[in-house]
Amino acid sequence: MRYIEDLKEGENVIGHYLCKQKQSMRSRAGKNYLSLKLQDKTGFIDAKVWELNNNIQNFEENDFIKIDAIVLTYQNELQLNVKKIRKSQDGEYEPADYIPCTDKDISVLYNELMEYMNAISNPYIKKLLENIFVKNKTISENFKTHSAAKALHHNYMGGLLEHTLSVVKICDFMSVRYKYVNRDILIATAMLHDVGKVFELSNFPDNDYTDEGQLLGHIVICTELITKESENIDGFPEELKVLLKHSILAHHGEYEYCSPKRPKTIEAFILYCADNMDSKLKMFEDIIDKNNTQSNWAGYSKILSRNIRKSDYK
Repeated sequence: MRYIEDLKEGENVIGHYLCKQKQSMRSRAGKNYLSLKLQDKTGFIDAKVWELNNNIQNFEENDFIKIDAIVLTYQNELQLNVKKIRKSQDGEYEPADYIPCTDKDISVLYNELMEYMNAISNPYIKKLLENIFVKNKTISENFKTHSAAKALHHNYMGGLLEHTLSVVKICDFMSVRYKYVNRDILIATAMLHDVGKVFELSNFPDNDYTDEGQLLGHIVICTELITKESENIDGFPEELKVLLKHSILAHHGEYEYCSPKRPKTIEAFILYCADNMDSKLKMFEDIIDKNNTQSNWAGYSKILSRNIRKSDYK
């Protein structure tokens, strides 16, 4: 198959892709067309169907479809002009080719994360983490392979684990460089900060918001999880519970980023900075990875609100 990351402007593409999004649109001239977002394991690409005729057969979101299209460039990004579409038939595609996955060893990542959990000295915090990551079957069975986001960053199988471990490592690095930091609280909340995404997002190939995700969100889900699991631990200190939940509630940093609280403890502020750093740097990395031009400039990011330059100094 022809992977999205390998597409080049001007080429004709005939192949199978997963349709992640399908919208019926109307142009300024009043003409109906389809706007699609297609996916394989290497990424996403926008596609447009300008001519709705007999060559465009019926299909829906999350269907595998076979397309005949031309690769174009629109606003510095590749886009497909699709001429033909039909639903793919069983046996014509391999599902694993359409599920993006971390390029890192998931088992190695998970073992590293568990080492951080086992190194926690506070018995209440350690027991809480064990209840959530080991005894909670929904989390223990899905955390390794879940994504960290629908679209913005680490939006692939293993992305949640990869992002969480990165945030834990950044927090671990910072914990010994400033006074007054409670390392156990910081490492624990770094492990927990996005665990609610196991419930917020559905599994692949959908990787879309669940009802819980839409109505509550991962921050609230995780806060409720801490409350529930800590109540199953005899003598769990109320003050410790509040400090843990505050870091979760504040890890998006600012109200405009849907953070219920702003960080008011040093651990909460470090967690916010670490989470923000890893997610934003992953966006930089993805933009540079996907750029296949010889230009020093990798393209404009709407999310980051800036043009990204590669640092290939010669």
